[in-house]
Amino acid sequence: MKPATPVPADERLRDAERSQATILVAARDEFAEYGLGGARVDRIAERAGLNKRLIYYYFVDKERLFQAVLEQAYRDIREEEKQLHLLDLAPADAVRRLVEFTWDYYLAHPEFLTLLNSANLHRARHLADSQRARELNSPLIATLGEILERGRREGSLRGGVDPLQLYVSIAGMAYFYLSNNYTLSAIFGRDLMTPKAHQQRLSHMCDVILGYVLAD
Repeated sequence: MKPATPVPADERLRDAERSQATILVAARDEFAEYGLGGARVDRIAERAGLNKRLIYYYFVDKERLFQAVLEQAYRDIREEEKQLHLLDLAPADAVRRLVEFTWDYYLAHPEFLTLLNSANLHRARHLADSQRARELNSPLIATLGEILERGRREGSLRGGVDPLQLYVSIAGMAYFYLSNNYTLSAIFGRDLMTPKAHQQRLSHMCDVILGYVLAD
């Protein structure tokens, strides 16, 4: 019998990358549905269609896997933000586009919000230890800072706006509305998740943010 032909290194690497990507998608869905505490590695393996031992081989344990899922979640949103080419837009247009993108992304990816909810329940300890998460998010604040400074120099935006505070306000206005839509709808007796309500919320967000940053 002839010995088995060795698998080329680059092919093994591609297989490993595919397996890890498959695990991360399955784990994302599991953590989004059950949270960190309720998620089970057995179910993640079943979702991924892979052996449970492979999950431990790549990610060590459930805690490390949750950290990797959070890092991937931030990588995904930051990569899509790059496609906006915000620095190519006029400053006010760039701010508006970021508000629109953030709202649309949160609507399209409810799992992102539930992952953040779970991370916050655990005091974000998985992100506090993640240099990768900080490296992924810092460029966005730098880009926003550059947009604000250019707008200040041109006279279209007012000075003294902290880019981090501005982004927290943009994200917070979208996040709170969507993550609390059930309670808000119940206590105010109004369906906040209709297409019309979504458009009204986005219009309000743009008005508030641009009303703050635009020069007098």
